[in-house]
Amino acid sequence: MNQKKETRDRVFSERLSDVKPFEFNETVANVFHDMISRSVPGYELLLRMIGLYADIFVRPGSRVFDLGCSLGEASLVIADQTRGRDCKIIAVDNSAAMIAKCNQHEALPKNIEWRCQDIRQTEISNASMVVLNLTLQFLPPGERQQLLERIFAGLKSGGILVLSEKVVFADAVENQRMVDLYQGFKKTMGYSDLEISQKRNALENVLVPDTAGQHLERLEAVGFDEIYPCFRSFNFISYLAIKK
Repeated sequence: MNQKKETRDRVFSERLSDVKPFEFNETVANVFHDMISRSVPGYELLLRMIGLYADIFVRPGSRVFDLGCSLGEASLVIADQTRGRDCKIIAVDNSAAMIAKCNQHEALPKNIEWRCQDIRQTEISNASMVVLNLTLQFLPPGERQQLLERIFAGLKSGGILVLSEKVVFADAVENQRMVDLYQGFKKTMGYSDLEISQKRNALENVLVPDTAGQHLERLEAVGFDEIYPCFRSFNFISYLAIKK
C-alpha cells in the first residue's frame, strides 16, 4: 500500500471511562491498515483472492464496485490485476476520513473513482464484479437482503459478488470455540486483553454478524446460481457468488 507511513493501532490501548460505539473516524482511519491486518485472520490472503477473482471475472468495458472500500486496498489490487481492460472501478465508503486517505495513495490508477457515499445509495449497473469485504455486517440486518438484491440486479451475466464477513455459528460449542481461538489470534498479533475487551464493547450493536446459513440463504434467495465458501479462518468466511 503506497501511503504515508502507517501508524500502530493503539485506539483502545488506554483504559476508557466510557467506551463509545465504534466509528470509522479520522483516528481509526490513521491506523486502519494496521488494525485490520492484525484483527482479521488471513486479511492479506483475502486481498490476494480478490485480485485473483478480478483477473478471471472482470470484463472489458464493465464496472467494478468496491462497497465499503475503507482505505481502498481491494480497489488497488483489482486495478493492478485488470490493467489494460478498460474497466471502471467505483470505490465507495461513507467515511470521509477513509476517502481522504484513499486520495493520498501515490500513483493512483486513473480508472478508480473514490466516492464518499452511503453504499445503500450507490447505483449498481454494468458490473462484472462487486466486493463487500467485511462491509455487510455493519448494515442494519433488515437492510442487507435489499442491498444484495440491488447488487444482483446490477451484475452482468457471469458477474460475481465477493462477500467476506465475520460470522457466528448456530452451534453454541462451535461458536464459543471459534470466539476463543479468535481472541487468542488477536493476542498473538500484539493486542492486550484490555484492547480486545474495549474494542469488543465498542463494536457491540455496530457490527452485527449473521450465521453462515443466513448468508447462504440470502445469496440463494436473491438469485445467485453458484455460491462457494472459498475462505474460512476461525469466525471469518468469504464467499464467491456467481450470476449466470
